[in-house]
Amino acid sequence: MAKSHTRYVCQSCGASTARWAGRCESCGAWNTIVEEAAENLAPKGQSAKGGRKLDFVDLSGATAEIPRAVTGIAEFDRVCGGGLVPGSAILIGGDPGIGKSTLLLQVVARLATRGSTIYISGEEAIDQVRLRAKRLKVEGAQVALAAATSVRDILASLDGTDHKDVVVIDSIQTMYVDTLDSAPGTVAQVRASAQELIRLAKRRGFALFLVGHVTKEGMIAGPRVLEHMVDTVLYFEGERGHHFRILRAVKNRFGPTDEIGVFEMTDRGLAEVSNPSALFLAERRGDVSGAAVFAGMEGTRPVLVEVQALVAPSPFSTPRRQVVGWDAGRLAMITAVLDARCGVSLAGADVFLNVAGGLKINEPAADLACAAALISSLTQTPVPPDTVVFGEIGLACEVRQVGQSEARLKEAAKLGFSKAFLPKRRRKQAMGDAPLELVEIDQLAELVSRLDGDSSLRRKRA
Repeated sequence: MAKSHTRYVCQSCGASTARWAGRCESCGAWNTIVEEAAENLAPKGQSAKGGRKLDFVDLSGATAEIPRAVTGIAEFDRVCGGGLVPGSAILIGGDPGIGKSTLLLQVVARLATRGSTIYISGEEAIDQVRLRAKRLKVEGAQVALAAATSVRDILASLDGTDHKDVVVIDSIQTMYVDTLDSAPGTVAQVRASAQELIRLAKRRGFALFLVGHVTKEGMIAGPRVLEHMVDTVLYFEGERGHHFRILRAVKNRFGPTDEIGVFEMTDRGLAEVSNPSALFLAERRGDVSGAAVFAGMEGTRPVLVEVQALVAPSPFSTPRRQVVGWDAGRLAMITAVLDARCGVSLAGADVFLNVAGGLKINEPAADLACAAALISSLTQTPVPPDTVVFGEIGLACEVRQVGQSEARLKEAAKLGFSKAFLPKRRRKQAMGDAPLELVEIDQLAELVSRLDGDSSLRRKRA
């Protein structure tokens, strides 16, 4: 007979303890430890020490190439690595109302023309999903729709003789396994529900989408092991005040990571954006100080965005440092390097930095563009409007090389830019045939001299 016992699990990080405590020792969260019942079960007719021998094979064995299911939405297929792999589990998370359900409903509607697709909602009634489908003009798609939260019922419905191609579970936090006493959304329920659904998907060979809620920090709610269990983790990003959304792959076993897909939110759902650089630079004003165009890389795609900075005298004893779309720690490092190495002091000024359009930049190659925007705002000297900037700044004031420079320059040339501020090449590698004037920056002080056209900083330092 199965032996039952009680354990205490933190609902924030999933750590398990033998007794209750007010504060979790693993993550430091308060009042997140909940009592849960667990069972120790051994397989029927098999002891805990028993097992069967595994059949090992060579690494060089012949394996047929797995066909991918192409959705026809180019931006979505790009993020997934070229299409959906049969038997894969994909976890997609994002803020409430960002468009996760809208995107997946459009995806299964596209795939319904070539296979069997199922959409199971645990948050909305069937009529509510039908209203969204009518708004998206996909109500005629042959998508099997159901509203359920019991994992036992879902497994019984999916484990039939007919073949399924794609199944969407919206969302995993609403699912529950009736063998556990905890409420839906707890660590034990999320882990057990996902494990049962993923096991069935790999056994039956259909692609499984799991929609996940996010915390206030932007991370997927529930146990961290959930992201390890799935094959692909996608984050749907965007600001409510902007009309476009970004789908980012942070984990992908079948394709590149950090790949992005850009969508525009319209009254008929999400429309893909084939040229995101043109979208991010659509409202750019080239003759304004405090702005620089950064040539960045998102996965394998070059993307050009505008970095804006504003430096103003601070009325407070402690100046403010506000950053949107970039790392605040790197901004502090750049201001320190400008002060200590270049003599440009920002100690008594408020500094505001913004990546226009709502895109979040993660790579250090944006250091030089942010420094150019800061210097331009401080000197009231616009950066040349036909210039792109990229490069990493070190603590010794040196400008370091970054990867994929040729792809960045080609994207800039395609959009009409004619000059680039970039790190000095240590090795004279070829930069392709991009018709750009390359201005190599070895030290950050060189950039200060180029942008300090009216000598205002030199007068201040003097």
